[in-house]
Amino acid sequence: MYQIILASESPRRKEIMETMGISYLVIPSNVKEEVEETVPDQMVQALAKLKTDAIKELARAQGKGDQDLIILGADTMVFYQEHALGKPKNETDAARMLRLLSGDVHEVCTGVSIHILKRNGEEESFTFAVSTKVVVNPLTEEQIRDYIATGEPMDKAGAYAIQGKFGIFIKEIDGDYYNIVGFPIAEIYATMLRHGIDLKKIN
Repeated sequence: MYQIILASESPRRKEIMETMGISYLVIPSNVKEEVEETVPDQMVQALAKLKTDAIKELARAQGKGDQDLIILGADTMVFYQEHALGKPKNETDAARMLRLLSGDVHEVCTGVSIHILKRNGEEESFTFAVSTKVVVNPLTEEQIRDYIATGEPMDKAGAYAIQGKFGIFIKEIDGDYYNIVGFPIAEIYATMLRHGIDLKKIN
């Protein structure tokens, strides 16, 4: 029986896990998110691995070696013409990002890192990335101002939340919707199945 540890306090990731009926424990990594990689899929995988590496060491320090553990970490970034758009620094920065995305296509890339730690000392680690293309309808300056006034963009990569008030401006997506939210659960589930673990049947 495995204990799943989610290395994130993201309410969106927690909600996805709960919606899918997967039990988990949250232990935030609180690591400094800096990596040398610059290519989108490599960057988000490296960031996700930082989180799971930190939790792996923490789990050992807390004496969780008597349990079989699955540590899930993820990092989601928005890329416009391969330039990373993180969380906006302020409202001016949010407006800048939204103008870039307006009437154009961008990419949302999530890196996933998974550590499997067994009581017998065996370990297995792997990472992957999932990318989704998003097309945003043209935005007026008034629409941008009104959206920023909601406060929603301020803690979101790329300054928007597709599952929130910005959804009305999304023209189309090509790929996994949950990846845009920040947690490509279908690919996580399928990957774990390929490693012989059914996340819905381990608790």
